[in-house]
Amino acid sequence: MEREAVRVLGLDVGERRIGVALSDPTGTIASPLAALQRGSLEADLRAVVRLVGEHGAEAIVVGIPLSLSGRVGPQARLVRQFLQALSRELTVPVHAQDERFSTVEAERLLRESGQEPSRNRGLTDSASAAVILQSYLESQRHP
Repeated sequence: MEREAVRVLGLDVGERRIGVALSDPTGTIASPLAALQRGSLEADLRAVVRLVGEHGAEAIVVGIPLSLSGRVGPQARLVRQFLQALSRELTVPVHAQDERFSTVEAERLLRESGQEPSRNRGLTDSASAAVILQSYLESQRHP
């Protein structure tokens, strides 16, 4: 049975910024949005809740930075805590997505488009969020 398409917000939660991406209304293509500067947990949650409302997102995907071996390290634990806090603030579903290699792929895509990733870390973070979100969207089409 075919799933109904929904608009999904993707997040790449880092220490300094949260990369943000949004799917098109059909849930097919992910595009980067402006990254958020990290503040307090409460401010970060409010900013994400605001984005969900502004864009009519019906789900959120948060990239979990697993180690290359697939283990949950300190950063992945912090991101999971953020995901859990976000889940308590929203009525839309919040999903976790493995984000291994997302930054490498985002940097490659940016270079191919003529951008220099090291000059704009926020752009790289949001491009990583788009890679994470695109991976999630594709996994939903081909479970």
